[in-house]
Amino acid sequence: MLLNQFLLLGAVLFGTGVYGVLTRRHTVLVLMSIELMLAAVNINLVAFGAFSGSVAGQVFALFVLTIAAAEVGVGLAIVLLIFRNLHSSDLDDVDVLKG
Repeated sequence: MLLNQFLLLGAVLFGTGVYGVLTRRHTVLVLMSIELMLAAVNINLVAFGAFSGSVAGQVFALFVLTIAAAEVGVGLAIVLLIFRNLHSSDLDDVDVLKG
């Protein structure tokens, strides 16, 4: 397979993630869209690493996966706290929490 095919797949996934972040109002769906964008970045990192003949792309992809796991943990904790306080996980209601 060619590098262009992997880059096109990564671009489509990243574009889908950006569309999901910009159009969704539900907090969990926004977090899923962010994860989709991070998966697209991982595809590009591994593809560039494989085609350059080094392992650096795979190592960076592991770092991105670690950051993504931490982001999900913190993000879901914030979503649970917002749901507990507002009884809704809609992002339009979050501006009420301003101090």
